[in-house]
Amino acid sequence: MSVSSAPSLAADEPGTARGEPLFHWFLPTGGDGRDPGGVTAVQARTGSATRRPADIAYLAQVARAAEQAGFTALLTPVGLGCVDPWILSAALTQHTERIGFLVAFRAGFTSPTLLAQQADAFRRFAGGRLRLNVVTGGDPAEQRAYGDHLPHGERYARTDAYMAALRALLDGRRVDSDDSHVRLEGARLVDPATEHPVPLYFGGASPAAEGVAARRADVQLLWGEPPSAIAERIDRVRERAHGVRRALRFGLRVHVVTRDTSEEAWREADRILSGFDPAAIRASQERFATMDSTGQARMTALHGGRAPTRAEELLVAPNLWAGIGLVREGAGTALVGSHDEVAARLAEYHALGVDEFVLSGYPHLEEAYRVGEEVAPRVRSLVATGTTA
Repeated sequence: MSVSSAPSLAADEPGTARGEPLFHWFLPTGGDGRDPGGVTAVQARTGSATRRPADIAYLAQVARAAEQAGFTALLTPVGLGCVDPWILSAALTQHTERIGFLVAFRAGFTSPTLLAQQADAFRRFAGGRLRLNVVTGGDPAEQRAYGDHLPHGERYARTDAYMAALRALLDGRRVDSDDSHVRLEGARLVDPATEHPVPLYFGGASPAAEGVAARRADVQLLWGEPPSAIAERIDRVRERAHGVRRALRFGLRVHVVTRDTSEEAWREADRILSGFDPAAIRASQERFATMDSTGQARMTALHGGRAPTRAEELLVAPNLWAGIGLVREGAGTALVGSHDEVAARLAEYHALGVDEFVLSGYPHLEEAYRVGEEVAPRVRSLVATGTTA
């Protein structure tokens, strides 16, 4: 690949220093309710998980609640069971004023030049309120539904080339690429809005994914695992990034069940667990077993498919509950506890190197206020005072 004036991001460049953690919220674009549900069309959802349809009226309420509660951005997911994230996010900019949009997209499903044009238009017309979440995909069945038949390793090779081209285009550089997955001649944006940088978020737990993160990502997203596992992954990716003279931030994607007291929070977790249909658990676990996602395998290993009668029996670290992963693919853990306990756990993750948190709770409207008003200020206070350092 040939890219004009393509600087590498060195560890001592501006913008790499750690500061106050950022908090983002999740948009339930497949429907919302008091209970978790599947997130793709090939995974059936229960009625209790979709009592609130994902129409613009409701999602605008969630977006405004997150904005008013102080969140930085909204993660808009991508997949067969989600509405198109670009169109939805563009619509929601008209219902909000400040909050940003972390728009997920599938790398390789469209030209990086076209994607860069879309992103450039969005950041121009929305005042720079754009972040991009690059998704490689780990469900072969869903990939085939999109017409993608590449094996795991090749998907990440394609993502690597795609992110390199996208970054250069968004930064206003010309791209000529003869990569087997990304072939471009004279690609560039006309008068790009480079005054609004667009950070690239990227997730993946395999060695191939970590290599892509080290070379291309601005923020590596991790699903909620015990602190020791998160620390190990951060150290490994950070070392690989240092080897190519880059620095990146880390984000944690995790659900939250927080209440005034620990007892109230665990009662809510018990209620959620008791509502899971055993048949739905079996079907979900059978489906997850067919995926080639390392991250999904790590989530499954935390609960092992067990569905006990008490939520605390699936506690895998202090306040970290693996129960949501029994029915929900992807991020399957939640921090459960009092506001003080959940804030302490998040501050501990920050001390390990996590800079940003992408949080969610059921239902997403009410929980946006609860988490934004009760948990986030506590985390900021703990970080500011160095209580957990």
